[in-house]
This record gives sequence, structure tokens and C-alpha cells, in this order.
Amino acid sequence: MSRLVCLPVVVPLLGAALTLMLARRPRLQRAISVSCLVTTLTVAVALLVQAYRYGPVVTQIGGWPAPVGIVLIADQLAALMLVVSAAVTLCVLLYSIGQGQGDFGDVPPVTIYHPTYLVLTAGVTNAFLAGDLFNLFVGFEILLAASFVLITLGGTEARIRTGSTYVVVSILSSMLFLAGVGLVYAATGTVNLAQLAHRLDALPAGVRLMLELTLLLAFGIKAAVFPLSAWLPDSYPTAPAPVSAVFAGLLTKVGVYAIIRTETLLFPGGHAGTLLLVVAGLTLIVGILGAVAQSDLKRLFSFTLVSHIGYMIFGVALGSVAGLTGAIFYVLHHITIQTTLFLVVGLIQVRAGSTDLRRIGGLARVAPVLAVIFFVPAMNLAGIPPFSGFLGKVSLFQAGVAAGGPLPLALIAAGALTSLLTLYVASRVWNIAFWRAPRLAVDEPAVRPPGLMVGATVALVALGLAMTVVAGPLFRVTADAAVDLRQRTPYVRAVLPHGAP
Repeated sequence: MSRLVCLPVVVPLLGAALTLMLARRPRLQRAISVSCLVTTLTVAVALLVQAYRYGPVVTQIGGWPAPVGIVLIADQLAALMLVVSAAVTLCVLLYSIGQGQGDFGDVPPVTIYHPTYLVLTAGVTNAFLAGDLFNLFVGFEILLAASFVLITLGGTEARIRTGSTYVVVSILSSMLFLAGVGLVYAATGTVNLAQLAHRLDALPAGVRLMLELTLLLAFGIKAAVFPLSAWLPDSYPTAPAPVSAVFAGLLTKVGVYAIIRTETLLFPGGHAGTLLLVVAGLTLIVGILGAVAQSDLKRLFSFTLVSHIGYMIFGVALGSVAGLTGAIFYVLHHITIQTTLFLVVGLIQVRAGSTDLRRIGGLARVAPVLAVIFFVPAMNLAGIPPFSGFLGKVSLFQAGVAAGGPLPLALIAAGALTSLLTLYVASRVWNIAFWRAPRLAVDEPAVRPPGLMVGATVALVALGLAMTVVAGPLFRVTADAAVDLRQRTPYVRAVLPHGAP
């Protein structure tokens, strides 16, 4: 079973090489890409079952034992992230196949879409499985290099301009991350996460805090927490619909995953908890206020993306098993729902010809199926009972009440206000885009999205609903993952069975 751990990274990379060689065979490209992601999803499910039943699954690359060699490890947290990310990337790929060349411009850019998309997938999975800080950095760089290409597909002026901003911000965060890796190595002599769990405890408190804040700053930019989030609403909306969807659903969550991993494994009980609580509250409020002011759907949901990162940081900042349980559950929920909403916005753009609320209306009459597949994830995002969004927020609020103190209670109030404003934003979109009198001419022929685009979006809507149906078992898995994160022992023993040198 340990040999399976490398497959979620190796399979997409091999698929990228094959699809690049088959640039003039689009059907084969599509078949290989879908096969690679189906394989990745299957392996991810197997790793989750193994990690849940028997503990973390570890592989030593090249046969070199830790801490010298490169380690890939799938514990419950990493396996959960793998399963959801693989399901989401598969659905987005099917959506983009259905969309064809509509958003990507001429043939030359399209021929590199599949290999680049698979490289992005490999970077994401490598980041989730990385057992040392430098390999985590490599995972980030792989996905960022691919994202630089995807965000500028088509070469339009707007995409090049916003892509340039995205590149500059990403390079800055990568430089900070690499500097943090260097500082950690200088202070401890290792970058292996399991070994660092022991060695960092022996450092002076001031040095540990400096290292913690350096890594948090780098990951905070990648996760788009306030005040490091200004780049996101300007970057994501100009990308093609499937690209903006996978960016919104996954890339910021890789940053959140890195925060969860380092705060629990490397800096448990660190001094940054209060700072993270303040950052979480500001992210919640500032992000949703930005969404309230938007009239373009892509920018509107980009701001809700920023806002709801605050819920995840809230759970991490609490540091308790209950807080981490709620944070992990909310990460899984939000990956699915946010991706779904961006795909729905792509369908609206195809159907109505615009994503500007001032130019569309009456979609409930002319496209009732589209109305349903918008309404369900929108209410889920707003946290309406009994959806998974409501369950995740209740879990976080309960953890905040259990923690007590003025800051956690203030975060609960900020979270409740954010949920109400999210409901207001979703209701406003519904009223204007779907209920308001149609802005399309009566004799204008309808532009219907291809069936594969609709089907892929419906599949993600169904996945979001499934999280509600199986919320009880899913919470048990996330609670077990949270317990393992707090204990640290299962992770460390799986990597270093003979103890940390």
C-alpha cells in the first residue's frame, strides 16, 4: 500500500508528458487526462481508507530513509484533501472539455491546456503529501508554474495584466517561503516535518516565534487572508471559467492546508493564536463587505472566497480538537461549493452572454435547470440549514464557545454576521439574475451550454449535497484527523519509527 502514495503525483506528471506529445491529437489528450484524474481519485480513496483504518501511509522516495530522503506521507488530513481535490479537478476537467475552445482562444493555447492542468494537479497533490518543508515548497512551485500558464490562456490584454499581478505576488510569497525554509534549516539542521516536530521544541521561544511568523506570512499570501488578499479578486475573474473555478476551489486551500500542518505539527500551542484570531475576523468581515459592493459575479464570488477563508483560520487559531475538526470539515465543504459556484457563473456567462448583474435577468424562466444548480450551492455557501455549510459553521461556533474568552466570542459574532451577509449576497444575485424581468430579447435564440458542462456542474452540486447527507461519518473522520494532528505522535512515528535522531 505504501507504494500507492507516490501515484497521485506521478500519474498526473506522466499524463502531462503524454498529452504534451499528443498535442495534435485532442481526443487522445482528453482521454489520457480523464484517465489520469480517475486513477488519482481512485488511489486517493484507497489511501483515505488505509489511513483511517491503520494510520498514516508513508513511502521513502528512492529507498532513502527519513530524515535524509524525501518522504511522502498520507495521513487522514492529507488523504481527505486528496480525495476532495481529485474529485473537483476531475469535474472541472470534464467541464472544460465540454466548453471546448470557447474561453481559451485559438488552437495553440488549447493544446497546452491538458498538460498544464495535469501539472497543476501534480503540484497540488505533492503539496498535500509532502513530508518535509522543501518538498512542500516544490509542490507550491509546481502548481504556481502551471497556474501562471493557465491564468493567461488566450493572451488577452486583461488576462496578461492580471496574470502579471498574480505572478509578482506568487513570486513574493515563494521568496518568503524559501527564506523561511532556510531559516528553519539554519536553526534546526533539518527540514523533515517529523524531525522538526522534536527539534523546534528545543529552540528559544523568540526564535520559534520568528520562524512561525515567517512561514505564516508566506502561507497567508497563498491562502489570501486579510490583509494579504488584495491580489485575488483582481486575478481570478479574468481567467477562463474552468481555470478560475479550480483556482478558487483549490489553490487557496493549499495555503490553508500548509497553515494547518505547520501550526499543529511544528508550532503546537504557539504564540500566534491571538494574531490568527484577529486575522480570521478581519478576513471574514472585509471579504464579505467587498462582495456586497460587487456587480460582476466573478468578482463577487472572489470576495466571498476571501471571506470564508476566515472560517478556516478561526478553527486553526482555536487550536483545539473541536476547532480543527470544524476547520477541516469547512475546508472540504468550501473546496466543493466555491468551485461549483464558479462553474455555475461560467454557465451563466454562456447562457446570458455576461456575468454583469446589470446586464442579465430572467434566467429562472429561460433556464430553470441553471436556476436550481445555482440556488443549491449558493444557499449552502450562505449556511442555510441543513446544508454542510451550516453544519461546518455550527461546529466552529461550538468550538469557539468551548474556548471562551472575548476574542473567540467576537469571532463567533463576526462569523454569524458574515453568514447573514453571504445570504444577502446570494439572495441579491438570485433576485437580479434569475427573478428580475429578462434582459434577453424574446426573439433572440437561446445559447445553451453543452451538456457535459452542465453535467459536470451537477456532479459537483451532488457532491456538495452528499457532504450534507454523510455529514455524521465525515465529521467522525475529520475529528479523528484533528485528534491525530493534536497528538502529532501518529505522524512522527509513521515517518520515524525508530525515533527522531
